[in-house]
Amino acid sequence: MSSSSESSKAKKRRREAEIEDDGGGNTENFSLEDCLTFNDTLAALHMMRAQFPTIDKVSIQPFILQSQLYSSLKDRTEVDRELECLKREKVVRVFKLNTGQDDHAIMFLDDYLKQIDRLISRFEEGMKRGKEIFLWFKTHVIDCKLEPSIGHQELCTLLSLGGKIKDEDISLLMNAGLLNRQLIDPNVYWFAIPSIGSVLKGISQGRKELISLLKRTKYKEMMMTSLQKKRLRFSSLDMRFHIRDLIGSGYLQTVQSPTGLLVQLSKD
Repeated sequence: MSSSSESSKAKKRRREAEIEDDGGGNTENFSLEDCLTFNDTLAALHMMRAQFPTIDKVSIQPFILQSQLYSSLKDRTEVDRELECLKREKVVRVFKLNTGQDDHAIMFLDDYLKQIDRLISRFEEGMKRGKEIFLWFKTHVIDCKLEPSIGHQELCTLLSLGGKIKDEDISLLMNAGLLNRQLIDPNVYWFAIPSIGSVLKGISQGRKELISLLKRTKYKEMMMTSLQKKRLRFSSLDMRFHIRDLIGSGYLQTVQSPTGLLVQLSKD
């Protein structure tokens, strides 16, 4: 093994140890070139959570796209295995997104519960029923059902552990953005992240804009340091978020050059 390879691995391990030490909170100064790949799924999740962009006028907790996770770790099978363990241990939840067939968001469970608490806090004093339903959902459904979807009957059974359930209670959860009815089977719901609608639009538009930007360059490539400084017009998410997503999705690839990391459109 070359000394440069050993140095790179040592640097990566040191960086991951720093992330673990502070919970991923002090990572804004890391460039994407310095923190593109990891050896550990949880370390990668902490890093990307800490680097989640602040979005004006949108009240949403940080989330990570599964494609971004794939961009940061070499072994996708191992990523899936570790992600499944983190789900079972109730560290994270995984949500199906409507931006693409294979699109999934990962959110730390503590962040998701904060998102629900924020919804509960919006109910006024006289809206006791609404608060109850949200609390039952948080206590009896989220705590028991770890999969991305749930059937109507199972949902009602779990909610009824808190009290008697009415049809309008399910509608309340859907209107709040906590559940989406599946198109294929209306008796099954996807768990959802409230207030994510405008962010999903940004994901789709940002993907198109970034790919279009690289297509307009002479060799359909750009240095990572230059690309990361570009601003997107149609997405409130930052360039770092989209680069990771498109690398993990297979639309972009990186190549090490003498002058630094190069980002290229993947060959069709």
